[in-house]
Order: sequence, then C-alpha cells, then structure tokens
Amino acid sequence: MTLTVIIPTLNEVDHIRQLICDIRQYGGTYLTDLLVVDGGSSDDTVAQAQAAGARVVTSVLPGRANQMNYGASLTTGEVLYFVHADVKIHPDFVADIRQAVADGNDAGCYRFKFASEHPMLKLNSYGTRFPGLMSRGGDQTLFITRSLFNRLDGFHERYVVMEDFDIITRIRAVARFCIIPKDVIVSARKYESNSWLRVQVANLTAFSLFFMNVSPIRIAKTYRKMLH
Repeated sequence: MTLTVIIPTLNEVDHIRQLICDIRQYGGTYLTDLLVVDGGSSDDTVAQAQAAGARVVTSVLPGRANQMNYGASLTTGEVLYFVHADVKIHPDFVADIRQAVADGNDAGCYRFKFASEHPMLKLNSYGTRFPGLMSRGGDQTLFITRSLFNRLDGFHERYVVMEDFDIITRIRAVARFCIIPKDVIVSARKYESNSWLRVQVANLTAFSLFFMNVSPIRIAKTYRKMLH
C-alpha cells in the first residue's frame, strides 16, 4: 500500500513547517507523495512548505474541496490522507492506516484532542471516539482509498464549508468507515478567538443548515458572521 498526504493551506505559516517535518519523519517508505495545495496564501506559507521539503502547487480555484481534489489528481498513492495544516499528526499514522485498510476499511479518521487544557474542550475531544457525524470533521484528518475516492468523484466542490461532513456521509452509504482509537492534536485557535459557547452555537447552526440542505454559500456566510 502506498500513501499520499495532501495538505490544503491558506495562510498557515505558523504551522506548516512543523507538520511537514513530522510527516517526513514518520512517513517512511510507504509515503509516495507529500503535496501542499495552497489556496493563494498572502503570508510565507508556500516558501516555508518548500523549505521543509514538500512539493507545493497552487490551486486554480480556492476552497478546501477544490484544493484537495486538485491534489488528488496530481498524486499516485493508493490511499489518500488529507491533513489540515494546523494538526499534529500521530507518529504511527502509516502503520495505523495500513492496518485499517487491511481490516477492510476503505476510509476513516482519528479521534482528536485539542492543544488546550480547557475542560469543555476536553469534553468535545471525548466525543470524537463515537461514530456520530457531528463528532467528525476534517480536523481529525481523513484517509480514503483512491478507488473509493474516485468512485465518489471526490469532494463535492459546491461545499465551500462542510465538505468533510458531506464526503463522510457519502462514504458511509457505500463503504466501511473506521475511527482509529488514537488521537491527533488539533489547534484550539478558533476557541481562543471566541468563547467555547459561541463556537458551539455556530457549529450547531452550521450542522442544522447542512442537514436542512441549505446552500453551502449561505452556511459559510452565516458561520463567518457568528465568529471572529
């Protein structure tokens, strides 16, 4: 099994170098591609990613769904692993994903912990061990076999937000999806810029609109208005 790691970025200069160094350190011989797909950063993200040893391309169209689909089209790994730039990956990610696929799972994710000691964020993190869709999301990273990704036609690019929840919904309709019982570490910056309650209300609003099949553009506008 060969593995491709795809990282969509937009102004992630504070995080991208360390993530790439970690992926290169832990990836081993099974890692065939490490691709950063930038959405038009105005900071030093691209230069830092290149300096750390990643191949970097710029997506013609911005937005994570577009960026991740573009990255998939440029790579060759049998399994795609999508990772947000502000995540600290698990050192065992190659072995874990190989084992999950060998066990018959065509896709899956990790649980997560926030890089914070806030008690309510610890509660949020605990919920990611359960299979409910509201406990999922791109922060936990996502692996998927290329064959299934192609079968699903990748991410739906109309989703300017919630693209991860949409693809997980479609994955679960046709294939096995597993939650690896280990944690990646995710940034708490959204909560640090807003209150815990404010982010929870914004998340619940976005989920409600998603389940009501409201336009993704409207969901994005609503979500951004609710948060700093």
